[in-house]
Amino acid sequence: MNPTKPTNDRWREVRADQQTIGFTLRRSRRKSIGLVINGDGLQVTAPNWVTLREIDEAVVERSRWILAKLSLSQARQARLAAINTHWRDGGDIPYLGQNIILKLDDSRGGAIFNGSMFAPRQDDTLCLALPRDAECNHVRDSVNMWLQQQAKIWFEQRLQHFLTVGQLQIKRWRLTSAATRWGSCSGDGSIRLNWRLIHFEHTIIDYVVAHELAHLREMNHSKNFWREVGRILPDFEPARAALRQHDPASLPLV
Repeated sequence: MNPTKPTNDRWREVRADQQTIGFTLRRSRRKSIGLVINGDGLQVTAPNWVTLREIDEAVVERSRWILAKLSLSQARQARLAAINTHWRDGGDIPYLGQNIILKLDDSRGGAIFNGSMFAPRQDDTLCLALPRDAECNHVRDSVNMWLQQQAKIWFEQRLQHFLTVGQLQIKRWRLTSAATRWGSCSGDGSIRLNWRLIHFEHTIIDYVVAHELAHLREMNHSKNFWREVGRILPDFEPARAALRQHDPASLPLV
């Protein structure tokens, strides 16, 4: 038993059609069997009265879903591990579709970008007021703070542009850090946009903005909704297809 886990956890393995699935089993007072994929793999929580055979059968029944989720989780962890090597002097980050280079220099004040703020070029540099040997998490936090500032400015401009195009009004908007959504529109006319969109080129950002604004008229994904998206942003399909290749939880891209 792993000494870092609660004493009521135990390790089990069950043979599914594709392969053997290992999981951590935890007993609880819940009323049904729960399956969760986290950084440690599959965790199954089951009521005290459920037999081990029933638990194993539940895992086998959901094996395709489990293996798919485990694969995504492992790929994400590998991606994040790779990303951490970029939080350093000379590392690169995606900004508006271009990879810009990080420079650490604690003799300077604040963050200084040496390119055109909203038309960056490959290998433009972002200089941060940090020592060259700064820890990865400090570099990451400084970069993300700067990116969120830029996202707020750029998204505001694009919102105003498409509100005019669509003859629409919103109640308010704000940035979000959602791990599963690029944006949202609530019934009261409030818009939320994921700040990580600032990693993408302009066309993708415009698509998400137009998508959420279209929900002001159509709170669904019907044909009328997509017609409204096209009215606000003609020829949006390539940007939609490009965005579908990415998961908010996997960003920033490197």
